[in-house]
Amino acid sequence: MADQIPNVDSLIPRWFAVYTRSRHESTCVNQMRQRSIEHFFPTYRALRRWKDRQKRLSLPLFPGYLFVRISFDQRRSVLLIPGVVQIVGFGDRPAPIGDDEIENLRRILSQGAAVEPHRYLGVGQTVRIARGLLAGLEGVLVRKKGQLRLLISIELIRQSATIEVDAADVEPVARVAPTAGRQPLQRRRLPQANLSLAPTLVRQSLPCES
Repeated sequence: MADQIPNVDSLIPRWFAVYTRSRHESTCVNQMRQRSIEHFFPTYRALRRWKDRQKRLSLPLFPGYLFVRISFDQRRSVLLIPGVVQIVGFGDRPAPIGDDEIENLRRILSQGAAVEPHRYLGVGQTVRIARGLLAGLEGVLVRKKGQLRLLISIELIRQSATIEVDAADVEPVARVAPTAGRQPLQRRRLPQANLSLAPTLVRQSLPCES
């Protein structure tokens, strides 16, 4: 019998979004660190106030999500981690996230920009930062509490974050007309009863063993 030739694409490391149980992001990150799984867990600093004190905390930028860079054949090692619910995907396969989306997030966080979560937006005026350390970064321009902010989104998991920008530092981005006859990708809602932030995607879970 001829030897099986592995699919080259299944061996190439790509970024994937991992959905976790509520408040289990840090636990999953620690497990990935111990297992030498490349991961990215974006966080932001927020001030929390109580009656008798206040404290600045490091919180998940996208609650319930983190990112791993693995090959398709390594997905089982991620799904076996306690606290991991699924790898986000379409149909029966995990869906990779573009390297540029992850790199944009890393650039923002590494520059110490004032970043915070924001409700997901799919439409709006797209602009590009024209100058400064984040020059070239694109996103949707929004106004919050009287300040202009640039909204960036990870479409796959329908999560967004914003950073403060100056109106003089951004420029509009021309939209490209969609190709005629091209149909949008259809998605089905995830069958989770109480996950308001869950991705509207099909579940990719660990198969049962006999």
